[in-house]
Amino acid sequence: MDLLLLLLVVAAVLGGVGLYRRHAVAQRQQAEQAALESQLSTSRRAADEDVTKFGEELQRLDVDVAGHPLDEAMQQDYQRALDAYEDAKSSLDAVTKPDEIRHVTEILEDGRYAVACVKARVNGRPLPQKRPPCFFNPSHGPSSQNVDWAPPGGAVRSVPACPADAERVLAGADPYIRTVQVGAQRVPYWEGGPGYAPWAQGYYGRWSGSDMLSGVLIGSMLFGGGNVFGGIGAGLGGLGEGIGDGFESIGDGIGSMFDGIGDFFGD
Repeated sequence: MDLLLLLLVVAAVLGGVGLYRRHAVAQRQQAEQAALESQLSTSRRAADEDVTKFGEELQRLDVDVAGHPLDEAMQQDYQRALDAYEDAKSSLDAVTKPDEIRHVTEILEDGRYAVACVKARVNGRPLPQKRPPCFFNPSHGPSSQNVDWAPPGGAVRSVPACPADAERVLAGADPYIRTVQVGAQRVPYWEGGPGYAPWAQGYYGRWSGSDMLSGVLIGSMLFGGGNVFGGIGAGLGGLGEGIGDGFESIGDGIGSMFDGIGDFFGD
């Protein structure tokens, strides 16, 4: 009778372990899915703002080129800019995963360089050098030079800046910084957290090994091994370790029970 009771207890514990494990796995999957959905929503919102802004920029470009003869090279640059806008919209509509947002902003970066080329041709200037987007706000288009700049309370860093922001910084004024929504306030995008990493990677990822970005404070959020889920993974890893410790304790208890059964049969 004692043996039967012991076996029933063991069976109940094993059943409980199974239920606990399934519940823990389900919780972890839910946490991962919620994190991905949050990051997708965050990056999508930022990319949507940029696509809209780029469309407005193209409308202003129409005014700039009006009355100017368009040679073949200018037409090609102009068409590249128009195609970039349509491609960015289509790409944004097709996004299903956070990492795919970077393709949208990669397209926008190329489109803004095409716009800069059109403006240079219209005004008879040399074509702009292919450089990283302005660090302060990638929608400003390609940077023209690096400037030394320090965020409030931070160290001085050399960052790429568009002509207007470079002029502001060199004059001791504040650059026009791109802000993003975090809770009830807007903050500089580099303070927005990992949710904005895919959005920013599209603009700056291809320049991660460039000397032009050697001092940029975005750091590992953008260029840390290409894994934009590092912070999320660390948190979920801690959850997994806690679950693992729980299983280990339960396993020790079951092992003791089986030792007891062995002693019972040994007797």
